[in-house]
Amino acid sequence: MRENKEILEIVNEKGETVRLLPRDEIHGNPVLIHKVVHCLVFNGEGDLFLQKRSMNKDVAPGKWDTSVGGHVTHGESLAEALRRETEKELGIKNCRPEFLYSYIHSNSYETELVYTYSCVYRGKISFNKQEIDEVRAWSIKEIKENLSKSIFSDNFEHEIGMYLKKIKKI
Repeated sequence: MRENKEILEIVNEKGETVRLLPRDEIHGNPVLIHKVVHCLVFNGEGDLFLQKRSMNKDVAPGKWDTSVGGHVTHGESLAEALRRETEKELGIKNCRPEFLYSYIHSNSYETELVYTYSCVYRGKISFNKQEIDEVRAWSIKEIKENLSKSIFSDNFEHEIGMYLKKIKKI
């Protein structure tokens, strides 16, 4: 596995920066909260694109996960991180993301302050084959049928729960 010198901001529950640390010092310590962005990318039919994480990832290898997700690096805005990750992971340059919600996701490996956006994309997906093994569109029904079957990352299971609560309120 490659060494990652990505510098991330340790934040409190409000997203206020407390200090800076390299990513490799943050992962593995769930006491340290760091910011990430997610984008739920839907196709024109309302299906949600999910990515199957590469087996060489340190978090949730081989699991189906949120369309786009990535760290917010030190000094980077949420919009900049979202744009960078959307292009890097799925090759999407012209998506108009809308903010949905934020939440804290924690497991035994890490704690993230997640900022979730969504967009509709009708173009061609060109995913990053070093980080992602596969991308495909899933219906919400199909996702619900496969929850708690260990095929999704724990983060995505949390994410889709948040999303389903949000759309019920609309």
